[in-house]
Amino acid sequence: MGHLIDGHWHTAPLLKSKDGAFERAASTFRRRDVERVAGRYHLVVADACPWAHRTVIARALLGLEDDISIATVSPLMLDEGWVFGAPGDERDPVTGATKLHEIYTKADPGFTGKVTVPVLWDKRDHTIVNNESSEILRILDEVWGDHRFYPEPLRQEIDAINDRVYPTLNNGVYRCGFAQTQAAYDEAIAPLFETMAFLDEHLRTRRFLVGEQLTEADIRLFTTLVRFDAVYVTHFKCNKRRLVEHEALFAFARRMFQLPGVAATVHFDRIKAHYYGSHPQLNPSGIIPIGFDVDFSADVD
Repeated sequence: MGHLIDGHWHTAPLLKSKDGAFERAASTFRRRDVERVAGRYHLVVADACPWAHRTVIARALLGLEDDISIATVSPLMLDEGWVFGAPGDERDPVTGATKLHEIYTKADPGFTGKVTVPVLWDKRDHTIVNNESSEILRILDEVWGDHRFYPEPLRQEIDAINDRVYPTLNNGVYRCGFAQTQAAYDEAIAPLFETMAFLDEHLRTRRFLVGEQLTEADIRLFTTLVRFDAVYVTHFKCNKRRLVEHEALFAFARRMFQLPGVAATVHFDRIKAHYYGSHPQLNPSGIIPIGFDVDFSADVD
């Protein structure tokens, strides 16, 4: 992880507060003025990243593969941050960048700050539109999905679910994994499993989180759940209970995985390579554990 300072890349420790708790930096590019023009926009993502994964799933569910191009960075995030490193794909074909931070300085030569995925790039204006995953998810839904994932009648309920799931679970796993003190870890781990228990109970009588349909709340939850047993249980010390021990929550995760187009967006090899290989402070040896056998393709109602 790192930052751009005076046009140069600097490695930096993970953000933490004075009490040792992990704090996530705010996104920088926050435009929402997107037009429904096929071929104008480009997504830069990391298959390992749960935040970027939200936008990849939305693109797949909305059938936007021909409308919005996509480029994927290498799973490892080391001294230069995210880089384009797959064999034969060392450059982003749209911007020509070999490192993600080069895209940020193409958009703003004076940019100073955190460099993250996803990035929504405007090919016409040669700039970053937005780099906040929740807003890109909304943009895709508003412009191409006609509010399919955020329908007006369900917005209050969707917001309430998001407001609980994001701080305690989506970001909660990071707060556990990157805690620098026992007190900070203890403060994060309790609400994480309280939320998982709440969601498990909530989903015992319904297929999706809100109403009778898929919403953005489901997408946002799924990208954390699908990584839970693969990396968060071990790597981030979220080992009180596994996902598979939450019967209804695991059924929900399988239901999401089996939606048309979603399974193809999940790459467990890249997810594990990223987490176990990109955080030497947590896993100095870089060894990737064999992990659990979790079958997301198993039958579900």
